[in-house]
Amino acid sequence: MEFVMACAIGVLSGCGVWLLLRPRTYQVIIGLSLLGYGVNLFIFSMGRLSIDKEPVLAAGLPATLQHYTDPMPQALVLTAIVIGFAMTALFLVVLMAQRGFFGNDHVDGTPDEPGPSEPEERQP
Repeated sequence: MEFVMACAIGVLSGCGVWLLLRPRTYQVIIGLSLLGYGVNLFIFSMGRLSIDKEPVLAAGLPATLQHYTDPMPQALVLTAIVIGFAMTALFLVVLMAQRGFFGNDHVDGTPDEPGPSEPEERQP
């Protein structure tokens, strides 16, 4: 189980960083989301991956983390999911505004370079 979680965290973080380095705004937004999911899994896994543990205090068991699941990482991840959703919505609004102002979705606002089949526009 730990190996699967470590691989999932690594793949999500690696793909997120790779997409953050792309020139298009939409790819940057998806990269931020993937990186956020990787960080959420990392925080969640820090609360010990345990099966058949009580999430809340139960009668007859001592109040130690040996018998219960740690609620702090769960609360942090839940908060991070809400903040990540709001951040993604804000970035999508900024993306639509940038596309309206500049006519493209490059991160730095530069226009697309013409490809080999597209002729360049000549200035008279």
